[in-house]
Amino acid sequence: MAEESARRARPIVLLGSPGAGKGTQAKRVSAQYGYPQISTGDLLRDNVQRETPLGAKAKDVMSRGELVSDGLVCDMVEERLAQPDCQNGFILDGFPRTSAQAEWLDAFLERFFENFPFEHCPLIVILIDVDYNELLLRLTGRRTCLANGHIYNVHFQPPRVDDICDVDGSKLVIRNDDREEVIRERLAAYERQTRPVADYYQAHAALFTVDGSLPADEVTARIFARIESCTGADGN
Repeated sequence: MAEESARRARPIVLLGSPGAGKGTQAKRVSAQYGYPQISTGDLLRDNVQRETPLGAKAKDVMSRGELVSDGLVCDMVEERLAQPDCQNGFILDGFPRTSAQAEWLDAFLERFFENFPFEHCPLIVILIDVDYNELLLRLTGRRTCLANGHIYNVHFQPPRVDDICDVDGSKLVIRNDDREEVIRERLAAYERQTRPVADYYQAHAALFTVDGSLPADEVTARIFARIESCTGADGN
């Protein structure tokens, strides 16, 4: 039983820049295999909302306009991964964001899986790679319905009438974080901080890259194939 659990209990890291489709693909993986999707952004908001000790520390840091430290983020992740639903695998969406977090995760997994007979690192790391110019089109082309949050893209999924929601007729707007100057900074920050994480895993022969410019269903199929080749799981 331990060997069967070890074979299937492979944690998954989804890497990719803003707009690459990590969130969409993480939800599909979660639905297919029953692995919980763990987003550091969600963890941070949840801890702050519940006023946990970690949340109080994070709130204090953010109130000063500072970034939450790697150590604090790792503490939140460790606490979440200790929950029973993570014992048979999990998906990390948005973590690790830095090389220091990646090194912490390696050490954590050695402890987490110490009773399982893995010959290699159990981690499945998948990079959803999308060309910079396409990312700009995806992110800056986004328009959001004021009334109910329906989302369009003027380049790939435009409304029937410019700036008007097809569903409820309300005005479509550009959110502040979808403005080009903000998007360019987010992409630059990714290249500075998170792209080295992909390089880290590439150096450890643990990185599988998927062309994120393919149709979403094709990206999903390739991700599922990778997971199944590593775990023997078919989601059924």
